[in-house]
Parts: sequence; C-alpha cells; structure tokens
Amino acid sequence: MLKIAIDCRMSGSGGIGSFINELIPHFLNNNECLLIGTHEQCQDFLRLQNVEFCWCDIKPFSLKEMLSFPREVLKKINSCDCFFTPYINIPGGIKVPVFSTIHDIVFLDVPGLTGFTGRIIRKYFYQRAINLSKALFTVSEFSKERILFKLRCKKEISVVYNSAPSYLTKDNGNSNTIQKTGSILFVGNIKKHKGLSTLLEAYSKAVNKGLKYKLLITGNKDNFRTKDIQTSKLLEEASSLNIEFTGKVSNEKLKEIYKSSNVLVQPSIYEGFGMPPLEAMTLGTPAVISDIPVFKEIYGDFPVVFFKAGDSDDLCTKLLEFEKNPFEADIKDRKDLYSYKKSAQIILDNITKYINC
Repeated sequence: MLKIAIDCRMSGSGGIGSFINELIPHFLNNNECLLIGTHEQCQDFLRLQNVEFCWCDIKPFSLKEMLSFPREVLKKINSCDCFFTPYINIPGGIKVPVFSTIHDIVFLDVPGLTGFTGRIIRKYFYQRAINLSKALFTVSEFSKERILFKLRCKKEISVVYNSAPSYLTKDNGNSNTIQKTGSILFVGNIKKHKGLSTLLEAYSKAVNKGLKYKLLITGNKDNFRTKDIQTSKLLEEASSLNIEFTGKVSNEKLKEIYKSSNVLVQPSIYEGFGMPPLEAMTLGTPAVISDIPVFKEIYGDFPVVFFKAGDSDDLCTKLLEFEKNPFEADIKDRKDLYSYKKSAQIILDNITKYINC
C-alpha cells in the first residue's frame, strides 16, 4: 500500500479539476492518500476511507508556492511515498518522488495565444515539471509526441486518457423527460485554439441557407469578449443569428443541456484530448468535430462526423446535412474504451515501479 500526496488545488478548475477528481477514488482503493487543498476543493472526498487532508490555500503557480510553501504542509507531503500533481505546478521543498501531468503544450504550439513573455514563462513551468518529476503523464499520444519533440523531453511519458466524468453517467431519474430543443451546442471558451470563430462563420452561412437550429454557447456572453475583431463582430450579431448563451451552469444543468441539444460541434484547431465530444456522446448526443490529429486519435472509432479544421464552408455543409439527416451517437460498445480506472492503474503502476526500483 502506498501513501500518495495529491495536489487538489485545481479541483473545480475545468478539465484538470475533473481529471484529478475522477482519479482519486481509484487511487484510494488500495492506497492511502493525503489530499492537499481547501475544504471546498476536497469536499467530495470527506467521507471516503484511506484519506487524510491537509488544508492549503496557496495559489498554484504563485511565488509562495515555489519559494515559501508552508512548512507544515511540506512536512506532511514529505512523510508520504510520493507526490502526484494533475498539472505542472510543483511546490518548492518536496523531497519525495514527484509525478506530474502535462495535458498539452498548446501555448507553445499555437501562435497568438500568449505573448513572448507568456510563452517563456509557460515553457519554464513545463521544463521545471520535467526536471523535477520521476515520470510524467499526458492525455493522448498526440500530446506525448508534441512534448517529446517541443521540449526535448528524455523522461518517460505515459498516456492516461481522459474519460467521461462520473456525474454524466449517474441516473438522476429524468432521462426520459428531456426533449431535444433544435440546437447546436458549443462547449468551450474564447481562446483561439477552440475554433469558435470558425463555428460562428459556419453557423451564419448555414442560417442564410435555411438552417433552423439555434446555436447554444455555454457560459456568459461577457466571458466571450475578445480582441479578435472577427469573432467579436460575429458575437455582436448573436441576437439576429439566434445565438444564445447559457450563463454559468452546474454539472447537472450541463448534463441536461448536452442531452437536449441535437448536436455538439467541436471546431478546435488544437487540443490535448478534447472532452466535450465524449461527454456529448455519452449522453446520446452526436458530435461534428474538426479533423485535427488528436481528434482522429481519440474519436476515430466513434460515430462522429469530421469536418476540415478551420474551414467554415465545410462545417456549414456538415451542419446543413445533419439537419436534413441527423445521425445517432450510440457508443455503448465503446463506453469502456476510455476509463479513469484504467488511467489510475497506469499511474499507480508507474509510481510503484519508480519507488521500488
């Protein structure tokens, strides 16, 4: 039995938060875990066995995290067999073996996401995680290849695929009461690599050609403000284009939105994994997605429709075709292809190997 210190300070923070929250129950099956974070960040695990808590509100990537992490927290971490972080932030002063996760290197691969200084800072943290870790994990073969190439990494990297979060698969009793709403769903943010501008262009063209579906964008409209003039202009036309914003939604509300939408569109030009298509299909909603390499890797065996990445004309055609001839998203025979249980076991096997060697 191992005692693993686990950084939970990014719990609740998008995909990385889901990643660590879904792994922890599997870590706890045959091991003891010390969870580092606030009471709120660890609340889902308060009643579980084999778990100890170390309350800490030091922000990830802060100077205090690197240079003056609380001694009492470090003492507890260093009493464990190892330290696991779901990302690349590693507190200074850890003496036990460290294992970290690089989900993607999008800020190094996609120009324009950040300035020169931002790229240098992010590259520093990537490299620091590589230097301090005994082994690393990432969420796709695509990300692994980019890390090895771009960062010239010599450390062992294991792929631990994401999976659909558990709240999506829980039966809340209203599975038969949710009706389709004639909508196209986008789940993401304004960052360039998410491809929202391509979707907005395609949707505008499709509406002009008779598309009846509305476009539903998760999040608040104010959070989609951008310096990208093209995207800003298209967003300003939201009212005339029948575009709606959901506002901030809970997990249960997002589950309902996934189920009531007719199709999810994921127009990304870059991802480390890309969760929304898997989440949508888990709930029976089909997906139209860009043909980027990582989506070909992750979703090549799934019932999805690919369109040419960045090509609004091709996406427009696919949307019109879908409205005329919608397809099903039955992935029952693929539901075990990606599993947090499998990913947790890969992580534990690697940790055990390095500790016992």
